[in-house]
Amino acid sequence: MKIILAQPRGFCAGVDRAIEIVERALALYGAPVYVRHEIVHNKYVVEDLKKKGAVFVSEVSDIPDGAITVFSAHGVSEKVENSAVLRDLPVIDATCPLVTKVHKEAQRSENEGREIVLIGHAGHPEVEGTSGRVKNGVLLVSNIKDVEKLDVTNIEKLAYVTQTTLSVDDTRAIIEALKNRFPSIKGPELRDICYATQNRQEAVRKLAPQVGLFLVVGAANSSNSNRLRDLAEEMGTTAHLINGAEDIDENWLAGVASIGITAGASAPEILVEKVIERLCELKDAEVETMNGVIEKTKFKLPLEVLEKTLNTSQMPNNS
Repeated sequence: MKIILAQPRGFCAGVDRAIEIVERALALYGAPVYVRHEIVHNKYVVEDLKKKGAVFVSEVSDIPDGAITVFSAHGVSEKVENSAVLRDLPVIDATCPLVTKVHKEAQRSENEGREIVLIGHAGHPEVEGTSGRVKNGVLLVSNIKDVEKLDVTNIEKLAYVTQTTLSVDDTRAIIEALKNRFPSIKGPELRDICYATQNRQEAVRKLAPQVGLFLVVGAANSSNSNRLRDLAEEMGTTAHLINGAEDIDENWLAGVASIGITAGASAPEILVEKVIERLCELKDAEVETMNGVIEKTKFKLPLEVLEKTLNTSQMPNNS
């Protein structure tokens, strides 16, 4: 059996940055460091950071007074940010810079007097964060049917932004539907969607037709991982989204001569390695990596984790 690894796969620059922020905060300020929501959507990553002293909470109100606070890579609403400010919590913002770019685009359009349409999935942390960055809220659309149902205030004063982790193809279709119904709508080009999302999808698009089975390593609540699985299936290849090696069903391999493997942007490479080990236990296999984009993007870290700049005078004594 042949195993072909997608290129690129796994961690993107935004996820690398977010995890490094938590690890550096722990090293600089000591445990515990409190993180609002999962820093990224991956159980392995979250559990690993818990062992190092990170504490994950649902709301800012769950964080003790004075405790080091990290906002996740998905971003937060202005309300959440303000609640931390009101309590004088020392905050380190791990929001992906590409998500921050979407926030600023939405705010700029609202300042121009435009109503904001957000292409995304209800309940996703990134969507909640973006929605909470504009004063008058957003009109959320997840598919073309939602576009048809939109009730807007002024068809001449509209703008759209997108969740960064959506399928490029799905986003393209929704944007076309928006432009057909509202010709004056303003918004970013498709190229402004997260580079990592596009690169991983393009790799799956190229690799899926070459294999008999496709495995996507990623969490069930990871939007970009789900899109990779969906895309492989759209290319006509049986595909499964798995947390790791333990989810592999031996029956999937019956009659399969080649397997493609990728990983969502929040899935670490060690999980891919364990999947390969498990497959090689089940069948003799050769492993190769497809030719693809080598990502070199690296986002700057915030000053607070480059040196000790946070006001920690109110922090409880952890000794």
